Amino acid sequence: MLISIEGIDGAGKNTLVQRIKKELSVEVNVLGFPRYEESVHAQLAQDALYGRMGDLTDSAFAMATLFALDRLGAKERLLAAQESNDLLILDRYVASNAAYSAARLGTDEVIDWVFDLEFGRFGLPKPQLQIFLDTDVELAAARATSRAEEDSTRARDRYEKDSTLQANTAAAYRRLAERKWGGQWIATADTDMIVQSVKKLVEE
Repeated sequence: MLISIEGIDGAGKNTLVQRIKKELSVEVNVLGFPRYEESVHAQLAQDALYGRMGDLTDSAFAMATLFALDRLGAKERLLAAQESNDLLILDRYVASNAAYSAARLGTDEVIDWVFDLEFGRFGLPKPQLQIFLDTDVELAAARATSRAEEDSTRARDRYEKDSTLQANTAAAYRRLAERKWGGQWIATADTDMIVQSVKKLVEE
């Protein structure tokens, strides 16, 4: 089973993931995207976000393609997890590409392109549930800033520093949830509700 957890930087996704792991009785594995430690495509995107790839980051489509290729590299694991009784939680997935790209370009037309690229051309599996952790934008920004100050390895990248982009991305996530883009969604800041919904889905 695949469940993705989406949210802007500092939303509290990792904390939510750890709580779900603690409260579920089934085996829970976690796969975070981008896979900076193992994927060359993710590493190139990271370099771009820190200003080390010239003007690459100026192209929303180029960045989205790199993030999509990162997920393509994990396709076999994703397909196996989809058919398994165990739970694989995805810390960001295809919807993150759609939301951030829509926010960068100021149009939702790109979300259909992301859908066709990742679910269509690449054949990535759709998750059984997509969760948007709808944390207040200012609170999320404060968390991201604090995290960077406490850990020098977590310095904020270009996307994380852009408060307008973060707010627009949160709005794009809400639109994706309303459209039920790519399947079933939960959009809320209520972590208790999220945990109970995941429990119910896993136990069915």
